Order: sequence, then structure tokens, then C-alpha cells
Amino acid sequence: MGFNLGATKLRQRWTGDVERHVFESPLIRLMKDHHYSDIYEHGTEVTTGRPVPARSIWIYRYYEPVSKHLGTGERPEIEDYAEGLHQSIERIRAQVCGDSAGSSDDFRVYLVAHSMGGLIVRCYLQNICPKLGIKPPVDKVFTYATPHGGIDFRVIGNVPKFLTKNNIDNFNESRMRAYLKLPDGEPVNSLGDKFDPQRFFCLVGTNARDYAVAMGLSSFGTGPMGDGLVQINNAYVQGAPRAFVYRSHSGHFGIVNSEEGYQNLKRFLFGKVRVDGYLDVDDVRLHPKVEKARLEGKAIGASYHIEVIAGVRKGTWDLPRRVADENSAIFLKYQDIKQRQETNRPIQLLSAFLEKNTSDAVRRTLGFSIDLRVLVPEYEVERAWLPDLHYEGGHLFRDKINLEVTIGGNKPPALKYGFDRKTPNQIRYTATGDQEKILDNGQYEYTIPIEQDTHPGLIGSLILRAQPWR
Repeated sequence: MGFNLGATKLRQRWTGDVERHVFESPLIRLMKDHHYSDIYEHGTEVTTGRPVPARSIWIYRYYEPVSKHLGTGERPEIEDYAEGLHQSIERIRAQVCGDSAGSSDDFRVYLVAHSMGGLIVRCYLQNICPKLGIKPPVDKVFTYATPHGGIDFRVIGNVPKFLTKNNIDNFNESRMRAYLKLPDGEPVNSLGDKFDPQRFFCLVGTNARDYAVAMGLSSFGTGPMGDGLVQINNAYVQGAPRAFVYRSHSGHFGIVNSEEGYQNLKRFLFGKVRVDGYLDVDDVRLHPKVEKARLEGKAIGASYHIEVIAGVRKGTWDLPRRVADENSAIFLKYQDIKQRQETNRPIQLLSAFLEKNTSDAVRRTLGFSIDLRVLVPEYEVERAWLPDLHYEGGHLFRDKINLEVTIGGNKPPALKYGFDRKTPNQIRYTATGDQEKILDNGQYEYTIPIEQDTHPGLIGSLILRAQPWR
């Protein structure tokens, strides 16, 4: 139901004045920004008797059968919900395409789902369609805060049996395997080769504090590293692009009713370019005292938080946001980073989809920025903490990199960039020569040097891989 709710938040301007920001809901924004239409007349859904436009929005209210007024009052199984989704899509196909066989063959939908709705979508893709022997007419899937890996309670483990009232057992691993048709050993967040994970986007909430359901017991039970109901590690599909936003599972500060959510949604559906960002570490330097201990063969310990905030030009919101204070930063141990360095496996920072600003007819560039921070770790030698070497809030590297991608014609995308520490909010350099190359899969790869030549410090590169997006 939250898909057609809105929200108002306050933002402080640079002058110190406060202005309202009214978010009108994904439903209204898609209608205004991308010329979709709804399918209601006088409060009734148009279901029979006349064709509807292809660019239309439908809401599958799978929860209505539970109502004693709108349904039977009995709660169906998730397979029943997924079967109902299949029937709904086929009915829409008939209304949109009419008697045109060609149009019917080309018919595709985008599926946008929140919470358990995302599991219904997966049951449809991974269970119902294979059982019927059909290829789902689905082009892309976008999920908000869906527990793709189930729901875990930190005190009592995976969702317990005594909480199975209202079908909460649907979030248990064994039950999920059954309705997703996944064999033992296959991760429950796997699509099982039934749908391309690259066309399945997962928006992950990281604000557990503002989830007030059950007087805060849900947030307490699932812990701080999530949206108050779904933990971060359970909120995405294996191999799928994802973004992290500081929003709770639902409510006034909910993930669906957010500008961040809508901006990720519309760029994934309609964007022109996909950019994946990686941190390739050449050397992570320890404090001199810790390095001396390491060379002496002593056991050392250090863990690193990598923070990433990315946004677009003219945007006052973040696309992905991963910050240590919000329990969402990338976390790696020193040994993990060294192993990645030795095996040439860069650290994935983000996946972002970019679209051209239709109101700006002059610019041919897609502008965005990446605020990258690597925090100084707390060190241990032989399991002894070294507090004298640590000042809270220090960074091995911290800078905002401003980027512009030029697209158009038959030429590869061109990249320009600049560092805030050198030229704040400006573009100064052009990626040339060995900084750019075309990969075997057709992606364009750009390498931007990243270095903090100190001890401790970090030497490496920000790698961006760009490709056209349909």
C-alpha cells in the first residue's frame, strides 16, 4: 500500500533557512516524470471491456484475500499469491495488446515490490513460470527492503516456529527453499538461473532506529544492521546490483516513501548508462609500530571500514550511502584486503544507473560524484589493543571525486574527473591512455589513481566500469 503514499521532510539550505521537500510517492512521480497513467475510473480498476495504454501502472493487491470484506478472510500461501501475480500479468497483457499477436509476444512489464512482495515476485519467476513452462514477460525487477535471505532474530535465531501466525514462516529458510524451488546448498537469495540477476535491483535500508513497529521490538530483535526488520546481509539477491539508503523498512522515514528510493528506481528502469565502481588496493600501509611487529612475525589485527556516498549532479540526495555510523560501511579485515590484493580482486563499492537530465538540453554529460573514505583501523598486536595509536575518526583516505561521463554518437563514453581536495566541486582531469580500456565483455573501464602516501596510508585506484543500459 505504501507505493502510493507520500512524505514530507525538511531540508536546511546553505543560508540556514529551512525548506520543505514534498515527496509525492513513486506512483505520482512515475506518472508526472515518465508519463505513465493509472487504470482507475471512479474508484474502480479498469479490468475488462476496453484497452489500456502500454505505459500504465497497476498495483497487485495480493493481500486483499485476507480481508473478510474483500476476500475470504483466510490467508493463502505465498505460492497462491505468486499464481495470482501470473494471472494478473496475463490479464494486463490481454488488455494492453488486444488481438495483436506481435504485440503480445513483445509485451514486457517492470515489477516493483516492497518487502514480502519481492518474495512473491521471486516465487513467480522461480516457481510458477518454470512449472508452467513459460518465460516470464518481465524485463526488470526492483525490490524495496525485501528479505531475500530471510529474516533473522539476533536473540533467537531464524524466524522461530511460534511466530508463524500470519505466515511469517515465509521468511524461514526451509520454507523459502520450498516456494523458491531451491535445492539444499543453494543460497536462499539465489535466483537459481531463472532470471538474470543483472536486471534485478535491490534497494537496502540501513535505518533501524526509525522502525517503530511492535513498539521497537522488531528493530531490537533483528539488530542495528538493517532497516528495523530486514538485515542488510539478507536484503539483496545474489549477483544483483544494489544500493544502500538510510531509510527504515516502512513508516514516516520508510524506504518506499523516499526520494532516494525513487531516484534509484527510475534510473534503473530508464537510465542510459550503468556504472560499477571498485577500489583496487595496491598497498595498505600499517602504522610503523604495527608494521615493525608484523615483520617480526607477530600476529597483528586490523579491520577497515570503507564508506561510500554517491550522488548525481543537481541532486540533494544520495544514490548509494554506506557509512560506518549507520552500520552500513563495507567491512574488511587487513588479511582480507591483502588477499584481494594478491589475487587481483578489487572491492566493489557501488552500482549506479545514470540518466540524462531532460530539462538540461545543453549538457551532453552525465554528472555524478563518489565520496570515498577509508577509516584508520584500531590496531592489535598479539591480541593486545594499541589505544595510543588511535584517534577516533581518522582516515587513511578521504576525498570526493567528481565525475562526468560524455555519451553520444558511436564514440566510447569519455570520462573527466576532479578531486575536491585539489579543486572543490570541479572537473579537472580527462581519463586518457592507460587509464581507459575496453574489456572483453564490452564494458569501458577507467582507472583513477587513489593514494594517501603516508604510514598508515593507502595506495590504489578507483576503477569505474561503464556500459550502455537499456
